Amino acid sequence: MKFLHTMLRVRNLDAAMHFYCELLGLKEARRRVDEKNKYTLVFLYAPEDEAVVKASMEKTGRDQPMVELTYNWTEDYGDARHFGHLAYEVDDIYGTCEKLMQGGVTINRPPRDGNMGVRALADNHSIELLQKGKPLAPKEPWASMPNTGKW
Repeated sequence: MKFLHTMLRVRNLDAAMHFYCELLGLKEARRRVDEKNKYTLVFLYAPEDEAVVKASMEKTGRDQPMVELTYNWTEDYGDARHFGHLAYEVDDIYGTCEKLMQGGVTINRPPRDGNMGVRALADNHSIELLQKGKPLAPKEPWASMPNTGKW
């Protein structure tokens, strides 16, 4: 297993970018703007991690270690959900999720696509699991397993 990123929800992307980039000194690696689902993701890295980030992208196609700022254009979080999730890359998404389930863990977002699964911890933090390399072929019971709860 390898650590990939930590996701933080932000209420004001411009203010967050000012803090993380201009004041703290993080660098923007990439940005994803999703018009359909009304959100923006910005991935940042520490200047001293630049070589690690580039090497990781070249080797695996995933840049890490990162901080992901998630700005949902229309969502009001109130005072909750400032923290988003921790992301880990795993060798076998199905095997990892099966092991978690056998340990009594509920998989809130099953890896139907052979690539991503999410589980919620007791303290409402989420763990995102991503398949190492290319997604595995969809298979049961995962392909038809519904989402449960919130993550």
